[in-house]
Amino acid sequence: MPVIALQGLRGGIGVTSLTAALAWALQQLGESVLAIDLSPDNLLRLHFNMPFELNRGWARADLDGAKWQQGAMRYGKKLDFLPFGRLSLAEQRQISQQDLNSPGRWQEFLALLCDSGQYRWILLDIPAGNTVLIEQQLALADGVFLLLSPDASCHARLHQQPTPVGCRFLINQFSSSSMLQQDLHQLWLQTLNGVLPFVIHRDEALVEALAIKQPVGEYNPESLAADEILTLANWCLLNLSEEAR
Repeated sequence: MPVIALQGLRGGIGVTSLTAALAWALQQLGESVLAIDLSPDNLLRLHFNMPFELNRGWARADLDGAKWQQGAMRYGKKLDFLPFGRLSLAEQRQISQQDLNSPGRWQEFLALLCDSGQYRWILLDIPAGNTVLIEQQLALADGVFLLLSPDASCHARLHQQPTPVGCRFLINQFSSSSMLQQDLHQLWLQTLNGVLPFVIHRDEALVEALAIKQPVGEYNPESLAADEILTLANWCLLNLSEEAR
């Protein structure tokens, strides 16, 4: 059961949209998937048609004295998701402190999932940053996809902030009409180890999918982004299936 973390080099790169889309694509390939939202922004749920007013999630359940599993929801026959839950700022600080104080509890939770045999894949939606808590979250994964947008901001950040050890770089929001993006893409292919051999193009279907509250592959399976994310899912099957616990 590979555990794959997705994180952006900075915010706004589309990690949450891609996490939902990859989960859907893996399900379309016959794989069982659980997508877990580890970001207090609590946005992953909106890609799976969860009512905005519903507070449900693992952090909400934890603070309310319930089991984390009670926060999970089913979206497809082989696709479940675990929202973060709606918390106040004070509650977010409280749950972060609990995770910092008990770093082993997520390992135990994932080990139980692995032993259950219920899922073939676990996807972790992790916020941007390099805090101690985020480092703990990244350490849960067998592999990390670090999303880059081919722009000057990401290029500068690559030279001044740490990146997860052994991560694979995935270029998202690529525009083939931009000479700057083409140049950065070629430069990164030549200078970065672990750049995936395909990109996810900027596609209006990804923006529309969130408005419809669906993964892009469900909303518009014929779109360019949906096709490229299906390619990513197939790549995962070919290259990451053995990276299991």
